[in-house]
Amino acid sequence: MDAISCAAAIRTGETALGIELGSTRIKAVLISRDYETIAQGSYAWENSLADGHWTYSLEEAWHGVRTAYAKLKKEAEERSGEKLRRIGSLGISGMMHGYLAFDAQGELLVPFRTWRNNTTEEAAARLTREFSFNIPERWSIAHLYQALLSDEAHTPDVAFITTLSGYIHWKLSGEKAIGIGDASGMFPIAAETGRYDENFLAAFSALPRVKKHPWRIEALLPRVLSAGEEAGRLTEEGAALLDESGDLLPGVRMAPPEGDAGTGMVATNSVRKRTGNISAGTSIFSMNVLERPLKDVYRDIDMVTTPDGAPVAMVHSNNCTSDINAWAAVFGEFSALLGHKLSPDELYPLLFQSALQAESDAGGLVNYSFLSGENLTRTQNGRPLFLRTPKSRFTLANFMLAHLYAAFAPLRIGFDILTQDEGLTMESMVAHGGIFRTPVVAQQALANMLVLPVTVTETAAEGGPWGMAVLAAYAAQPEGRLPLADFLAQEVFPHAKKTTLVPEPIGVQGAEAFLARYLEALPVEQTASGLLLGEEAR
Repeated sequence: MDAISCAAAIRTGETALGIELGSTRIKAVLISRDYETIAQGSYAWENSLADGHWTYSLEEAWHGVRTAYAKLKKEAEERSGEKLRRIGSLGISGMMHGYLAFDAQGELLVPFRTWRNNTTEEAAARLTREFSFNIPERWSIAHLYQALLSDEAHTPDVAFITTLSGYIHWKLSGEKAIGIGDASGMFPIAAETGRYDENFLAAFSALPRVKKHPWRIEALLPRVLSAGEEAGRLTEEGAALLDESGDLLPGVRMAPPEGDAGTGMVATNSVRKRTGNISAGTSIFSMNVLERPLKDVYRDIDMVTTPDGAPVAMVHSNNCTSDINAWAAVFGEFSALLGHKLSPDELYPLLFQSALQAESDAGGLVNYSFLSGENLTRTQNGRPLFLRTPKSRFTLANFMLAHLYAAFAPLRIGFDILTQDEGLTMESMVAHGGIFRTPVVAQQALANMLVLPVTVTETAAEGGPWGMAVLAAYAAQPEGRLPLADFLAQEVFPHAKKTTLVPEPIGVQGAEAFLARYLEALPVEQTASGLLLGEEAR
């Protein structure tokens, strides 16, 4: 997009802004009415383990949002010569699930509990039995019910619970609203109504631990909205929160806040039935849009929705790239000792490309990339673990391929439920996330592990916040707009650049051999999960 077009779009406000609070970065993306990126900005952050819960501070969340926006604003002005004051529409997305609980005065009752926590096993199991519907440990309702089961002191004072995207949206707009995709990670959604399931609301309210409290669950949950609906306007207070300079004008139309799963579906054009996508970052998950209900209830398959309410089978692994990032940091330190410090953009391609020389089964090496507990392998606590036998071929190439396979192995375990137990046929998957920035390597490893063609689009590395910007643009469309799937296909992705890799026979054999070792040695990882409990005990 040239400078003249950028200047015109910024001057007239023919733009859409998406801000996503991801697990490792908070990123803002400003797009034009042609869905091209005008400017972007980001802020790096990390979760921490405090009092047995994975969390992020809300103060840092706001610092990150403001920093990302300030960088975007600076880039936009440098590129166009125009100060960013008007924005056409705005949308917030963030990590799905988790627990943010507030009292009647809007004060946070306990630190933010993220999707990464495996502390709600009892609550999730009880609710699943009560509803005959899978309630994952990450879901907001599981966190609330676990707090009730544990007699936590804050529970009588709860007046509102929401997700991270819902919280930021609330503070910017004053509206306690949430997109249906993110809402489906809080409480089950009824496909017929696109709202919280009334039967499950009643069943939850009838539970003895719930009945003794003064509140009703219906009053605690944010209002559910579908893609395209207006979710409020940016208030003066919200504009000041976002842009400390005071330049940003209020009144911006806001889209329903969504989860990172929903924005990943939009960014990969995967909201139509029989399509699917994979988002890979700190966690990894696949979203498979269903054309029929599942025949059974599975503890490892979440039933959620697209941003416009279609049912989705979600396979979610808590762990993906964190262990790779930790090892890359060690290799970075070593390069610095040699007097040749490498930037991440130099280091990661070198490490990933070395895997192209690996043996197809990673030389007999095994790795578990569990920085946190992993539900798909019944592993309670995070214990990253690397294993080899005396006869394993311990080379850099095999080491890196083992880490790529390990990042994708839990997802394969969940996929086997859908393909073998449910008989679902998936023709291909569209993947996105920073792990695919180096061409071919991770994409081919994933295709071999899943035994499916894997497509990566040109927006693969930065899909989430761009996808939220597209949802914001969709919310600004006039009445009579196209359905979301048609809007994406006809207006956003008609000429999208993409690359598809098919499984390689030798690579599939190697991935299967790695997976067999991975499952065989899993008791070692599960045992390690119960050891070195210092951090969890604090």
